[in-house]
Parts: sequence; C-alpha cells; structure tokens
Amino acid sequence: MVVIQIVIILTAGLFGGLLSASPSPSMQRLPVVDLGYSQYRGMSLSNGVDQFLGIRYAKAPLGNLRFRGRRYCRDFRCIIESIDDSLAEDCLFINIWRPTGASPYSDLPVWLFIQGGGYANNANGNYNGSEVVQQSDHNIIFVNFNYRVGVLGFLASEHVRRNGDLNAGLLDQRKALYWVQKHIRKFGGNPDHVVIHGDSAGAGSVAYHLTAYGERNTDLFIGAVAESPFWPTQRTVAQMEFQYDRFVKDASCHKAEDSLGCLRSSDIKPIQKFNVDKPFPGGSSMPAPLWYFLPVVDGNLIQDHLYNLFSDGKFVHVPLLVGDETNEGTRFAYNASSKSEVAQFMKNNYPGLSDDQLHAINKAYEDVEPLPKHAAYFASAAGAYGDATLTCPGNFMSAAMARSFSSDVVWNYRYNVRDPTEIANGMGVPHVFDLPAIFGVGKTNEPTVSYASSNAKIVPVTMHYYLSFIRVLDLNTYRYEDAPEWQPWGSEAGHRLKLQTNSTRMESVPRLEVERCSMWKDFAADMQN
Repeated sequence: MVVIQIVIILTAGLFGGLLSASPSPSMQRLPVVDLGYSQYRGMSLSNGVDQFLGIRYAKAPLGNLRFRGRRYCRDFRCIIESIDDSLAEDCLFINIWRPTGASPYSDLPVWLFIQGGGYANNANGNYNGSEVVQQSDHNIIFVNFNYRVGVLGFLASEHVRRNGDLNAGLLDQRKALYWVQKHIRKFGGNPDHVVIHGDSAGAGSVAYHLTAYGERNTDLFIGAVAESPFWPTQRTVAQMEFQYDRFVKDASCHKAEDSLGCLRSSDIKPIQKFNVDKPFPGGSSMPAPLWYFLPVVDGNLIQDHLYNLFSDGKFVHVPLLVGDETNEGTRFAYNASSKSEVAQFMKNNYPGLSDDQLHAINKAYEDVEPLPKHAAYFASAAGAYGDATLTCPGNFMSAAMARSFSSDVVWNYRYNVRDPTEIANGMGVPHVFDLPAIFGVGKTNEPTVSYASSNAKIVPVTMHYYLSFIRVLDLNTYRYEDAPEWQPWGSEAGHRLKLQTNSTRMESVPRLEVERCSMWKDFAADMQN
C-alpha cells in the first residue's frame, strides 16, 4: 500500500481561541512527527512546550460514515447547533502538548482529557495544555480531542444498530484511546502510562470506559479522573425508538425505504436544524429536558446501566480520582417558584419518576436555603438535580472502586472555591468551576476573574494535586508546597478533600448527603425509564 506523506503546518494562531499560545520569538524550531499516514509539524512555544494541533485520528465521519464508528480518522469542535466557519462535521482531530525536546525514548506520563458538554456539544474543546506541561517540570504529555455529539454521536435505533454504530460518540473516544496507544510514543509519551480525565459528560464517559464491553480492553489506561461525573437518564435502544422516528420525520426521511440512508445523504444543515432537545414520552416541554441525545444501553459497549455495573464490580480496577462542586446543579436548574415546578423539572429530565418519588424528592430538598436573584425553589431544584445527576454518581463511583479494588487508591474532593460574582448571582460554586484551577488561568473558557486575585492561591494547589496523580497515580507525591496531605476515600461513607482558598482540608461526606444519595440510588432504575 502506498502511503502519501502530507506535512500539515499548524501555527499557534491558525484556529484562534484558547488554543492560541505564544510561539518562541525565534520561530526557529518547528518539530515534525511522522505518523505514517501523515507528517505533522508543530510549534515550539516560549515556555518550553511543543504543541501539535489538529491531528486527524479517524476518517472524516461524512457520507456513508455518518452514524458509524470504529473507523480510522481542522476544526476543533464538532458541529452542534449551526454551521459556520468554526463548526464542522469533519471534526475528529486530536491535539498534543509535550515538552520541547521530548523524543520517542522519553516515556512521559500521558494526560488524556475528554471534554464535556452533555453529549450535546464539545464545550471544552479549546483548552490549552501548555501550562500543565510546563508546571509538571516538563514531565508529562497532555492530549485532548473532539468526538461526535448530539444526533450525530448518539442517535439510537435498531435501524442504526443494523447499518451503523450505536453510541458513535463514545466509539470516537475509544478510537482516540487506541490512537494514543499506537502513536503517542512518537511524541515522547508512554502508552503504558495513560491517565484518562473527563469533566461533566467527559467524566460520564470515563465511567463508560471503566465499564466498557464488560470491562474488556483494560490496557488503554492505568488511572482515571472523573470530574463532576454526569449520569443523566440512560435508556435502552428500544426506549429510544421514539426519538429516531421523530427525527426521521422531522428530517423528511420517514417515507424513504431506507430512512438511515436518507439521513446519510441529506445535507448537514437540515440534520442540524432538528438536532434539538424535545420532550421525552411522559414529560412536557415546559421546561424542555436539559439533554436529549444520550448514550444508550446497547448490550455491547454499554452492557447495562451504570449503577448496576458499578454495584456488581464490573469495571476496570485502576486508581481513581473523583470530584464535584458544592453547587453542581445551579447551572442547569429550572428557576422554580414552587414545589410543583421542582417536581415537573425533575419529571421532564427523568420521566420514569413516580408521583410518590417526586413527593419524596420535594421533601428531601424542601429546606434548602434560597439563593440570591432566583425564585424561592430554584435552590431546591438545583440541589435535587445536582445530586441526582452529578454528585451522587461521583460518590457512588468512589465507594464502588474502594470496595471492589482498594480503598487506598481512591480519592474524592469537593470544590468549594467561592467567587464573589458567582456567589452574588446566586450560583454558589457551580458545575466545573474548578477547570481554571486545574489547567491554569486563561487556559479554559471558564470565568477566571477571582483566580487572578482573591482565589489565586488555590490554582497551584489544585493543579499540582492533579499533576501528581497524572505522574505517579498518587495525590501527595508532587503536591504543592504547604498543601495538606490528601487522604483516600476509605470507608463506604467516604472522606474527601475540601478544596477552598486558604482553607483546604479533609472532611467526611455529611450524613444528609449520604441519605440523599441513598435515595437517588433507590430511584436509579426508575430514572432510566
């Protein structure tokens, strides 16, 4: 077979946004890595880091490859809601930051980041990894990438199973993991020391990779980080046939002999026009569900519901770090002014909840203190949704790994860094507010005003805990000076680190949180219907 060698020259400013970084003034060294199917030319930055942007890791998922996965693959974001110059269906690209001078013999630990976005968008695709590489004393490789989302990544039906691939967005992620195994050594990385890290839906994806194929393929990573793991309703293919029927009708493909073929041959703009959230059966559009195209139990990659898999110990046993924020639900909650509105909000996102269960939820959160600039029951809705979908799944993952594997290699944290603006706006410490402290100020798309002032001291503390885990699978070896020792999760109830500016310390999971999480575990089966 003839392999065409293509040199792709990527400059730091070519794609704009957060991926841009300052090149070295001399611009003399432009490192080139030969991957066999292409050569990629990177750029050496002034901080001793090389960056390689926009490396193809799988075939373009266009035409007959739409709604398919498991294939070999310039834009940095998969299309979400519209088509413009920065959004493209051909989006399966990977980005790498490494220490300048790294060679195939460097054997550096690899930090592989899976971005979030509710499986509906690539919300964190432009993160710049140069700061964490620099702050690691130039001792790690950082990798991030795009994957298909929304209808293109998670359309589910027996039609798709027969002539495509279910959970294509997760298969994209698996492809990226295999690509790293095959190629990362050429950038100086050690394929036997890959730690996967995801935030939100990326952290939910980490849960899926831990349980994938009945815990097969255990050689893809040796540690995992689930930052605010996102467990929305998780249904079977049969339960989502309504969604496929609705979508092909919206896209005027329902009368075609081959409805999936019709979708593949359609222009992307009408496909994206109907790539929107709509009510689940049993729910209503007021308010609409927060998430609509989601991973499904397919009997293959995803063999059961996550609660069942973790309960049964059917997951890869590796050191695990899990974290959440104090007010996970405030970015998502309906601004409810009554208990009935809280119940309707939860029902629309989890239609299988019964009236008795909704009553129990209202009772469990009836005494939540109201938050500024919001209706009386906004905080109750935020507390319920945040616990059900993010905090309690994270606690459950921690307890399951500690119980099935080892309580000494499982760590958990609550991020309680209080930003004056967020507090004044009634958001508390919201979902994934820790991202700038993990990656560095200005390296993410999260607000960073207080991180450059009143909360500046928490950035190196948080970042170096993460870097220590990436490098040696332990939170304490390379922790920041004066940062406290991080004790593992331990017992079923759990011990965690409270990360807070000038007040970082260990704490036990409060009894009330334990009781609420027990309730959500009891409701889990009904929440999937």
